[in-house]
Amino acid sequence: MNDTCTSAATAATAVPAAARARGARTTATGRMAALARAELTLFVRTRSTLVSAVFVPLALPFSVQSVTDRMKTADAALTTGLIVLPAAVGFSLLFAVYSTLVGVFVTRREQLVLKRLRTGEARDAEILAGAAVPAVVTGLVQSLLLAAACTALLDLPAPHAPQLAVAGLLLGLVLAVALAAVTSAVTRTAESAQVTAIPLVLASMMGSGVMVPLELLPDGMARFCALLPFTPVITLVRGGWTGQLSGAEALRALALALAWTAAAGFAVRRWSRWDPRR
Repeated sequence: MNDTCTSAATAATAVPAAARARGARTTATGRMAALARAELTLFVRTRSTLVSAVFVPLALPFSVQSVTDRMKTADAALTTGLIVLPAAVGFSLLFAVYSTLVGVFVTRREQLVLKRLRTGEARDAEILAGAAVPAVVTGLVQSLLLAAACTALLDLPAPHAPQLAVAGLLLGLVLAVALAAVTSAVTRTAESAQVTAIPLVLASMMGSGVMVPLELLPDGMARFCALLPFTPVITLVRGGWTGQLSGAEALRALALALAWTAAAGFAVRRWSRWDPRR
């Protein structure tokens, strides 16, 4: 793995180095593209990453569908499809993006890949964004495929407010990357990355409307869970299909998602670590 990571880091810096040799000026897009290509090489070579990022999010929605019959969904005017679809999006964000990137960021840091990349032209944000591209694309494609499958198999109508669903998905992808970077800062080893990601994953699955919609929770618990990071994302995705979100509720969800993203971004700039934690 060390040799693979080293070769990937070399590939990521090869394009900027060649451009400097020609006296050319590299662009942020070019640097990020080179980093993304290098990270994709590692992504497809790591079996554990492929399983957690690709297969787990595709399988978990079936577990939600199996328990919806025991929920009092009629009281909340929800159908099976309106529960499973946001859950599928949530699982993609939590496993394909967030959990995967916690391990990616920690592994690259501990093997000195991030430190080596910082010696080149790439800025910190470009390094993190480039490394996140394969996971983000995986989560995006999964979400779109699962949305299409739920629409076809669970008789879901077309979304009443597609702009809310799109906004929720895009904000969720950015938030998952930022939270992964924050979590990696407090994670010592690649092995412990699987452990440090668990609290947010479990809290989001149980309290952000992924497994159980907030409408089915007691009022006090629902108000508390509404403040969790991924709750506004799931609210926007579900509200995009149901059309039941008022303008004020949609703005509140958007504001909360942006606030969490900004807070996570600040935490990354303030506490992100680039050297191995030894």
